[in-house]
Amino acid sequence: MTDPVYRTILLFDIEQYGSRDDVEQAFLRRVLYDVVDTTLLTADVDETARLRADRGDSVMELIDTAVPVPNLVKTLLTETPALLHNKNRLLADSARMRLRIVLSSGYVAVDELDGWVGSDLNHAVRLLNSDPLRDALKQREADCVLCVSDGIYKGVVRHGPLGVRPEEFHQATVETKEGPTVAWVHGEPGTHGGSPEAAAGSAAPAPEAAGSRHNDTRIKGDQYGQTGGTLHGGQHFDFTGRARDER
Repeated sequence: MTDPVYRTILLFDIEQYGSRDDVEQAFLRRVLYDVVDTTLLTADVDETARLRADRGDSVMELIDTAVPVPNLVKTLLTETPALLHNKNRLLADSARMRLRIVLSSGYVAVDELDGWVGSDLNHAVRLLNSDPLRDALKQREADCVLCVSDGIYKGVVRHGPLGVRPEEFHQATVETKEGPTVAWVHGEPGTHGGSPEAAAGSAAPAPEAAGSRHNDTRIKGDQYGQTGGTLHGGQHFDFTGRARDER
């Protein structure tokens, strides 16, 4: 086994890969490779500065520390979503690809079977498969969601390098076999697509005066009405928050 070396760890995983047939999976893998290669090319990552491992529905990249991490973060927040959008807009819903992405760092060694070994790599994989990251992608309309490790957030993101806004990340606690750990997920928690309209729809309602309280009654299907109390102003019902059933 080689001596461990410190590398930036970048992971991509396809949502709902196992629910696709063989033809769709082969197609998604080609699209994934194209997205990853174009992302790294845009971030000025030379072929000699990266090492790839293929895991079927996911791709792992070890990137030389000479590559600036701020460049990677900015590219993952801007170019990668644009690449996915341009590809998905031409595809049927069944072929649409959505990605969970993790950016971390740590020591990794390569064993005699060309396998990657290291607790830091294991930690990054735990983040990739964590419920907070899965839920974040499920709860929004975007084609991808980025999670960074606590080390990447504290060392890079929180300082606000050009093109990166730390306030757009929220802290998440990830339960792992080794115990709880902290990660940072891009986007507001519990939002759908990150749009101002969605955020407004999910905001908690202001307290009402006792005399203005009323109950909403669902009659049938999408028909609603009011029972009890006194109505002041118009009525508004939001039917846009459709949840996704699958991860």
